[in-house]
Amino acid sequence: MDIMQAKELVIKAGKELVASGLIARTWGNISCRISDTQFVITPSGRHYETLTPEEIVLVNIEDLEYEGDIKPSSEKGIHAACYKLRPDVNFVIHTHQINASIISALGMDINNVEGENGEVIGKNIPIAAYGLPGTGKLREGVIAAITRSDSKAAIMAHHGAVCMGTDYDDAFNVATRLEAVCEKFVLDKYAALTGTVAEGLTAVCGYVADKFIKAPSSTKEFDACKSERDGSVFNISLVDGDGAITRIDIETGDIIAGSGCEDSIELHRAIYKKRKDVNYIYHTKDPYTVLCSKLGKTMRPLIDDFAQICGATVKHAKYDPNNSLKTSKKVVKALKRRNAVLLENNGALAVAGSEYDAGAIEFITNKGAKIQVCAKMFDKVSPINPFETRLMRLVYKLKYSKQAEK
Repeated sequence: MDIMQAKELVIKAGKELVASGLIARTWGNISCRISDTQFVITPSGRHYETLTPEEIVLVNIEDLEYEGDIKPSSEKGIHAACYKLRPDVNFVIHTHQINASIISALGMDINNVEGENGEVIGKNIPIAAYGLPGTGKLREGVIAAITRSDSKAAIMAHHGAVCMGTDYDDAFNVATRLEAVCEKFVLDKYAALTGTVAEGLTAVCGYVADKFIKAPSSTKEFDACKSERDGSVFNISLVDGDGAITRIDIETGDIIAGSGCEDSIELHRAIYKKRKDVNYIYHTKDPYTVLCSKLGKTMRPLIDDFAQICGATVKHAKYDPNNSLKTSKKVVKALKRRNAVLLENNGALAVAGSEYDAGAIEFITNKGAKIQVCAKMFDKVSPINPFETRLMRLVYKLKYSKQAEK
């Protein structure tokens, strides 16, 4: 294939995968074979929506060498292995798609895939042994997985999925159908446990709540609000409101203008006072995240991107709007050096220095919560090793988060 045509296909795939929800931010990577010896691949840590042909990197299949100052994806070795092992593969997509990530946390193959999905992807979808992102161990795990199966997809333990196709359309089709297959796998487990056929994964919330919540929380539920720092004040508004803003003096707590969000004002103010690095606070009440907040447990990473974006733990804290001065301090303490916290009975807060990062933390918190809830139905699902989670978090903060800001 012509190199410029291949680069344009990779850019097109990135935009369409973001639009479809199969890829978000800079996560995942995409490549296209141009010959028996070379392929082009997305760069490390750059946004898919703004990629240019000059940023797509030409890489040798055999030795992974490349030219220029732009670094290719750290997972280039996985793509090269796909092209080596599968001569008919000409397009590879590595995603962190949500339903496949649920299966990645379970550590299970998906066998006996039925119907057209089985015809497109393969009857048996293997899971690759865990390895830290960008490492030889991860690459070797993927090689072993795709060697023992003729599937066009492999799920990477605690990570995501790699989807292969004869061309762009085929690889995209594999990635899309893989989400449906992974959802069915979870729903089949739900049906086996409950004797009920569910239409979607939100049904799992009811099962997990009934099984694991022994007594309902007495903590008051309150509306989700979002806010941003504006010098010595902050602006706060309802997430699902009409956009009306209340302005609060951070030091005194005095209302400067507007009204509303009374239950959240002191909570947000306490965070801004203590955390000078925080300029944005998002409150999410996604149903999976709310359920995790009701379970009353610290969330630990079941997937790599949770460890990278949210950290080694997301703690649980009680916040009572009727005793806001005292309980807001507990939330601040639980947030120490962290970017997310579960609020008992009320979902979670995502905090960050930039609006972009706050959105990413909110997204990954919700994704991690969905994986936590679905994993509750399966026995002996273990989080990633604490040392590895801290290492990933450090590498992300020092390297990838700075690349994403470019």
